[in-house]
Amino acid sequence: MHENKIKESLKIKPVSLKYLDQYNELLRYVFQVTDRELEESGYEDGELRRSKRPILQEADVFGWFTHDDELVSQICIYPCEVNIHSRIFRMGGVTGVGTYPEFAGMGLMNDLIRLALQKMRKAEQYVSYLYPYSIPYYRRKGWEIMSDHITFTLKDTEIPETVEVPGHVERLPVGDEDVKGTYDRFARCTHGALIRNDFEWMEYWRWENEEERTAAVYYDAKDTPQGFLLYWVEEDVFHIREMVYLTQEARKGLWNFIRAHYSMIDAVKGHIYTGEPLAFLLDESQIQETIEPYFMARIVDVAQFLRLYPFEGSIRPFHFVVTDPMAEWNNGIFSVATDREGTVSVTDEPAGKAVELDIQTLSAMLMGYKRPSYLARIERLHTDKRTLRLLEEIIPDGQPYFSDYF
Repeated sequence: MHENKIKESLKIKPVSLKYLDQYNELLRYVFQVTDRELEESGYEDGELRRSKRPILQEADVFGWFTHDDELVSQICIYPCEVNIHSRIFRMGGVTGVGTYPEFAGMGLMNDLIRLALQKMRKAEQYVSYLYPYSIPYYRRKGWEIMSDHITFTLKDTEIPETVEVPGHVERLPVGDEDVKGTYDRFARCTHGALIRNDFEWMEYWRWENEEERTAAVYYDAKDTPQGFLLYWVEEDVFHIREMVYLTQEARKGLWNFIRAHYSMIDAVKGHIYTGEPLAFLLDESQIQETIEPYFMARIVDVAQFLRLYPFEGSIRPFHFVVTDPMAEWNNGIFSVATDREGTVSVTDEPAGKAVELDIQTLSAMLMGYKRPSYLARIERLHTDKRTLRLLEEIIPDGQPYFSDYF
């Protein structure tokens, strides 16, 4: 009863620039950001506060406020674009989620998430990504794991031998236009990837000291950039923040560049976001690799997402029966078929056989993180064998690549 009284005294409203300090203070409290961590990320006094200003200008931020206009709970939606199987979708990136502990357990965040989903739907952001502080929590809200993060360590003796390539590598600042342009070409042909504009690049470097990072760009024989490394060398270790390449030639050229540091380093440590381990590509495959879930995704509006989704081939009519714990418009029947021109139609009248699943499973399946047959085997999806084969045929293959953080 006491908690209900407190909640009744609160109100939801947008978090404007007026509340920049409160927004920042709540983030620092919830995520336990220390002054030391800020210093290591290259921030000086006041810089973090200024760096958050574009977020309140560019993003949709909502919060619960007390009668004294104190911000006690908040959620932020970044307006993003992502590549989903070679089609660009608007995406709502959820971040900045937090509530002061004395206001926990009142359903404040539950209400903010419902509001966020409504706002994303209205903004035609039919898919949402987030980095989870608790996978079970966000699963209960309809998100599911969509990508993995692999870390690897190579001893200096395990670095691939130099391979002759026709191009060359140049060291450049991480903000060089050839770095950004190469990433953009990569993202537009890579499933799951975020399209990075200035705002997204700013977020990419938010918690890293970009002044201490270097880019190594591979140029082919025609001087066209085809890949890059973002890296730094510290205490005899070559650290790879990200490796992007558009050709296998570029991959080999970038590893040649790493190999050129052989006399300077004892090990190479890096990150992979494709879901595919590095070991198979190396002569010495007995390396240390660690895999863990990374980002989560959820479909915001099933009907609209299905209409835009790039299914492969013609679709024999069938229907999804979906349950969604947060977005009531996603509960029900969604029949899918294609006409003679290959246009996808989605209706709420049942057609063909049923595919029963929740929004989490539908999101993981259409994002390509898990295949339909696997989801059926573990009883996350229920349908007949013929329709299951159809799903395998029409859903594009390939796990998402997502290397960003917000």
